[in-house]
Amino acid sequence: MNTVLTADKVGLDKPGLNDLTHVSAHVSAHVSAHVSAHNSNSDNNDNGAIHTDVLIIGAGLAGLSTALALPKSLSITLLSKAALETCSSHYAQGGIAASLDKNDQVADHVADTLIAGAGLCATDNTTSILSAGQQAVQWLCAQGVPFTQIPQQSPQDLIANAIPTTGALAELKTADLHLTQEGGHGCRRVAHADDATGRHIMQTLSAQAQVAGNITILPYHEALELLTEPLTEPFTERLSNTVTNQSETSSQSQHSHDRHPSQHAKGALVFDHNTQRRRTFYSRAIVLASGGLGQLFQRASAPNVCVGDGVMMAWQAGCRLANLEFIQFHPTGLALGNSSFLVSEALRGEGGRLYCPQTGQRFMLNVDSRAELAPRDIVARAISEQITNNGLGYVHLDVSHLPAEFLRQHFPQIYQTLLDLGIDITTDPVPVAPTAHYSCGGVVTCADGLTDLPGLYAAGEVAYTGLHGANRLASNSLLECVVVGRNIAAHLPSYLAATPELPVDIKFNTRSNAEINTQFNTEPNTELDAESVALAATIWTSPKILSTQSITLPSAVMSAHTDYTPSIDPSADVSTNVSTNVSTDDITAELKALMSNHMGIMRSAETLEQALVQIQQWQQTIKESDSISESLTSKSDALKDLATEHSSTDDLNGANSANSSTTLKKLANFQLTRQLQLATLIIQSAYQRCESRGGHYRQDYPQLASTPLVSIIEPFTSQIYSIDSIDSIDVIDTIEEPIAWLPQALVSSHNGAKQLQTAVAI
Repeated sequence: MNTVLTADKVGLDKPGLNDLTHVSAHVSAHVSAHVSAHNSNSDNNDNGAIHTDVLIIGAGLAGLSTALALPKSLSITLLSKAALETCSSHYAQGGIAASLDKNDQVADHVADTLIAGAGLCATDNTTSILSAGQQAVQWLCAQGVPFTQIPQQSPQDLIANAIPTTGALAELKTADLHLTQEGGHGCRRVAHADDATGRHIMQTLSAQAQVAGNITILPYHEALELLTEPLTEPFTERLSNTVTNQSETSSQSQHSHDRHPSQHAKGALVFDHNTQRRRTFYSRAIVLASGGLGQLFQRASAPNVCVGDGVMMAWQAGCRLANLEFIQFHPTGLALGNSSFLVSEALRGEGGRLYCPQTGQRFMLNVDSRAELAPRDIVARAISEQITNNGLGYVHLDVSHLPAEFLRQHFPQIYQTLLDLGIDITTDPVPVAPTAHYSCGGVVTCADGLTDLPGLYAAGEVAYTGLHGANRLASNSLLECVVVGRNIAAHLPSYLAATPELPVDIKFNTRSNAEINTQFNTEPNTELDAESVALAATIWTSPKILSTQSITLPSAVMSAHTDYTPSIDPSADVSTNVSTNVSTDDITAELKALMSNHMGIMRSAETLEQALVQIQQWQQTIKESDSISESLTSKSDALKDLATEHSSTDDLNGANSANSSTTLKKLANFQLTRQLQLATLIIQSAYQRCESRGGHYRQDYPQLASTPLVSIIEPFTSQIYSIDSIDSIDVIDTIEEPIAWLPQALVSSHNGAKQLQTAVAI
């Protein structure tokens, strides 16, 4: 039985606590006590593990939309890696795109999206998601999101009419919303809440989730790995027949997941930053809504929690990844110090212009007929070329020709933020430069959120539905979060109804695969096998993708390492007297610079090869460091620590400062190792795409390929991650041999190493 952090329990019923910052502060202040109560009331006897119907990893818009749309009868646990507002959704400025105007059609929205996506959008999924746009925005209105309205009445009349005689707030209608225009859109179709749409949406939905009696929100809980368990034999056979029948009737160009699922999602290993201990969550279904990977780059709009860990967890668990090379760079990030502040595209939608600071020329007029309203990849590339030529590190965005009062009213957050920094947008130009903003690729997912792993759904930036293609159309991402999240909520109950819960004596981390398989295969529940299993296999089918190219990874990456098992549990006890020269902070900073310089807006085979070799060197350094630590504790002891939860008060509260320090170091090493592996996947995907399309521009291949192909990375299946495979928390180990698909001279020569050092410029 869950203990829910409701409004009255954390003080959210007090007047004046409707700001999300206050919400997060109050939740964080009470979380430790309530987590302990949650453990004690979790209706289990397996070492303090937590059971829930649905585990949602990520508390951004995709996660909250799913949680609030699910039936109230389900117990839902929502994990946030940090404070609730630390997510990309919170910082979204522009708005949410949907065909709301009477003169705008869904077909027009689809057409604009396909054009921006440069031939790589999945047409069916795109049409499905965008067709639900009006309903999604209306749902947000029903939740109480204060969208900006068309000014049809005086402020006094609006206030008087907003509160009916019943005392309830009147629900906004989509026809009442003010719409703005952004790059790539053929008309005004972006609903917004001033210039802080994400913040207003997140404040509203977070408040709704806080008072929902079936939702438990746990801030500062970082998912490390997805847990799986074997499917029953009848279930596997039915899935096999379903996939086979589909592939026989599909075109030869269709990519079908040819490894029939043998596992399904059943939970996650989670690091609780409040107690600095690992915890185990078991669930009947998982929703992955963990966000993107922008923080792999030096300049990024995403908060520091967005490092692509959800992508890696899904890949390890058996899911395909698609189009990782398509990283969208927002054209107009504030170029002032280390700022990550975005200057909304809506400014250009309302007439903002881009100028060269040196010549004063409006350069976009010579780049594209749509000028500043061209899709983001075109504008970002043009700005990048200007910066290369002018050497200043920025161009100017100017809106001073627009009415000052209009700017202050429509862009209050941007106006005040920049004013505090000494820039008055009503009179001064704004220095801007491209910044890593959005990952168009991710975990292969259908429009209903289903992945390749039964029981695992995905939504938001972590997912690849095919909506964004090679370049995301502005403000389509918030819409995708809501639509797919609500689609998941509609599908998930039928999946739960078709998949019975495991017998209570089958526990994670306590029995071998052989024991579990033996029970499943020799003691099946024939009644459930005949009905529920068949139904479950029917309702869960792997997403289909047309016209693909497989990304070839080094054999060392795709193989399991049997001779090296690092002490990977952050809470395992090891000596703290370990001396290494590894600085995770330094390598993390260098990785960001490497990705920005070699995997940025402009790419080439030479720079991508250099990046891969440098990452290999970092991986080897970390492996050697971990090997030293591992020599101080036996493998069996480490696994014993991993297999049990720490239950003493001292352990849970991290009383031992030395152990606490070691824990954080181990976690940092684990995080960095995973980021290096993800960077390898991204760079190799870019290396094999020998064309320029959308957000992927190759200086050595500037033309489009004749056929648009979706890049596919097959799941990491050389070692199946199952419920008792504790080693699976460790991501892929270091590439030990020279990379066969790199020029040997670059790998082995001293000149190549020197050239790489210079190119990275760290």
